[in-house]
Amino acid sequence: MEKLEKYLKENGDRFLDELFGLIRIPSVSSIEHHKPDMMRAAGYWKRILLEAGADLAKIYPTPGHPVVYAEKIVDSSKPTILVYGHMDVMPADPLEKWFSDPFEPIIRDGRIYARGANDDKGQSFIHAKAFEWLIKSNTLSCNVKFLIEGEEEIGSPNLGKFCEEYREMLRSDVILVSDTGMIASDIPSITTGLRGLAYWEVEVTGPIRDLHSGIYGGAVANPINELCKLITAMKDEHNRITIPGFYEDVRDVTADERKKLSQNPFNEVKYKETIGVNQLQGEEGYTTTERSGMRPTFDVCGIWGGYTGEGSKTILPSKAFAKISSRLVPNQDHERIAILFKNHFESLAPKSVKVEVRVHHGGQGYICPIDHPAYLAAEKAFYEVYGKMPVPVRSGGSIPIVSTFEKVLGVKTILMGFGLESDAIHSPNESFLLENFFNGIRSVVQFYRFYAESQQPVE
Repeated sequence: MEKLEKYLKENGDRFLDELFGLIRIPSVSSIEHHKPDMMRAAGYWKRILLEAGADLAKIYPTPGHPVVYAEKIVDSSKPTILVYGHMDVMPADPLEKWFSDPFEPIIRDGRIYARGANDDKGQSFIHAKAFEWLIKSNTLSCNVKFLIEGEEEIGSPNLGKFCEEYREMLRSDVILVSDTGMIASDIPSITTGLRGLAYWEVEVTGPIRDLHSGIYGGAVANPINELCKLITAMKDEHNRITIPGFYEDVRDVTADERKKLSQNPFNEVKYKETIGVNQLQGEEGYTTTERSGMRPTFDVCGIWGGYTGEGSKTILPSKAFAKISSRLVPNQDHERIAILFKNHFESLAPKSVKVEVRVHHGGQGYICPIDHPAYLAAEKAFYEVYGKMPVPVRSGGSIPIVSTFEKVLGVKTILMGFGLESDAIHSPNESFLLENFFNGIRSVVQFYRFYAESQQPVE
């Protein structure tokens, strides 16, 4: 550890300079004109991994954005860790909410501010630098493979096929990911579960053109009004989702799970203050942490239609739109839920409008057993760095490819996250605590040590 501390002190500024170079590339996977930036980001990752000590690194094209693969094989008889991360980021909009350029990282009050500072460039870079130290110090005791994709923020539509095609190349004993968070900077945690995701876009059409609201209002259905009615009908007065069959595969929270979840030192007052709300709400009969990590959800992510420009324009709009998502618990199948919603939503449409639901990307939920050797190694690693055992938590977020890894590659994923709620990922002024970046490097180094020891044959 003393040698690692010396290395971090001597090279910490360089680590940040290299990370900032990656962040400056606006690799927004959901916007077509950023496609060249995705290739630039892939090239940057290839160079970083080769310089860190990989035996080889290669950029693989896909029908969408590229994938970067790299490896270091120290001994074919030793265990292999596959590190996964993503190079793409969410759009930076709304730009006016940022206090600095989202793609020009700055350090302020001990934090890196930029799009991708945490999700997932900063967290993925932790692994590159931990790997670099292990190579430089000649202490790497496992084989390491890197898989850095460019489509996580749009649902990883091509990575599943990539994994099937290159299953042998990706063969490993465990997958290590840092794309989740911690309870607090001084309370480490390991994510043991992820929710799945179903996502739709809804289009409601009324008249063939926008109409004068005075002449036609009251006689012709307003698509925005009807859309709002349909959305409202998706939940009852107890905040339970009303889609028929939605809860069929939902396993209720057991008393034992509730006890483990209660280890999370949740502070409701601070939680509300952090996000600026006066009252919380959700499905009756469950706590806030259960609602946000272990129960399914239904939310409108965006809604629009009609005139939204400056001033007034009295029209009855022709169309209305919404983007809607459900976070799903591990037993729910996202494809089945997608069809259930589509059929139900369209069936409720009055004859006065036409409703079309388009299914977007989705993914399955995931659970990791807390007795897995790699999980136990992660526990020891966190304890070594933070001086306390990490709390097992279930994340309300989704990383759809994790369940695909288990299905296609047949291995479990360990989620060692170092982000914080205050990092505001996907929002303006995303940030990443410098302390967590460097503690992440320390923790990952220790993970390799403990995992390698756990795989030694017992004499």
